[in-house]
Amino acid sequence: MSVNLTIGKAINAGLRRAMESDPKVLVMGEDVGRLGGVFRVTDQLHKDFGADRVIDTPLAESGIVGTAIGLALRGYRPVCEIQFDGFFFPATNQTFAQLAKMRRRSAGALSVPVVLRIPYGGGIGAVEHHSESPEAYFAHTAGLRVVTVANAVDAYWMIQQAITSPDPVVFFEPKRRYYDKAEVDTDASPESAAPMGSARVARQGSDLTLLAYGPMVKTALQAAEAETERSIEVVDLRSLAPVDYATVEESVRRTGRLVIAHEAPLTGGIGGEIAARITESCFYHLESPVIRVGAFDTPYPQSRLEEHYLPDLDRILDGVDRAFTY
Repeated sequence: MSVNLTIGKAINAGLRRAMESDPKVLVMGEDVGRLGGVFRVTDQLHKDFGADRVIDTPLAESGIVGTAIGLALRGYRPVCEIQFDGFFFPATNQTFAQLAKMRRRSAGALSVPVVLRIPYGGGIGAVEHHSESPEAYFAHTAGLRVVTVANAVDAYWMIQQAITSPDPVVFFEPKRRYYDKAEVDTDASPESAAPMGSARVARQGSDLTLLAYGPMVKTALQAAEAETERSIEVVDLRSLAPVDYATVEESVRRTGRLVIAHEAPLTGGIGGEIAARITESCFYHLESPVIRVGAFDTPYPQSRLEEHYLPDLDRILDGVDRAFTY
């Protein structure tokens, strides 16, 4: 059955399907129960599955992730909501030192299938700690899978794939895209969905590859549509760790140019790592340096300035123009 869903509702539907399929799947976090989450992504799950499976936790991210690790070691599959991106940091020790390392530490004997759902990025008029893009911290940490969605179809399937993964998965949700809609076939077989670690060519083109992920994919598609003189291929990265370099390289070898756009600041961002790898692997195919477009290297500003802080259509098109000056 094809249903028109927002990204938020698609995640909800994916969580519901996973919970119906496996009684060991739990949802936990601040206000995820009776309230249904601050973005209502877990709406009605508490009512339908009960307080033993949809758990309102204290305001303690270290406790949320630490408890989830213990539950996972006992055979459960906890899905933890970190209410906002900047609230995650009290749980850094539990995530980076324990969750990410448990399989390696036990020589594969132990599995911790924990999903950390993190709404991230700006564009909602909120302040610092509510609008940040911390994905590079997680992608830098060996032992974690890191993914992000840009449409409702991926939201529905990838949350289910994350839950069934034997490895811990950080699932980034672009909060300013929660209400973007798409048709989702909720009756399709899980095997019909694209693998969680793969990138997706969102728009085909021949003159330049524009790589984006999460909230920037929609802006990248708008930029490709606005660019009438050149044919822009848009690649949605989807997985930040591991990166599907094969898809990116195949596109760059055809187009000869690459622009990478993300909301996070440029310094130390994922775009820099991808630029370095593509320069190494596609050097003789590149017609210009890899161009990066991102936010400024400052703390997230107050809401009246965020439209100047976040990369927009004009800044991406400027990056495209710079790629063609060589």
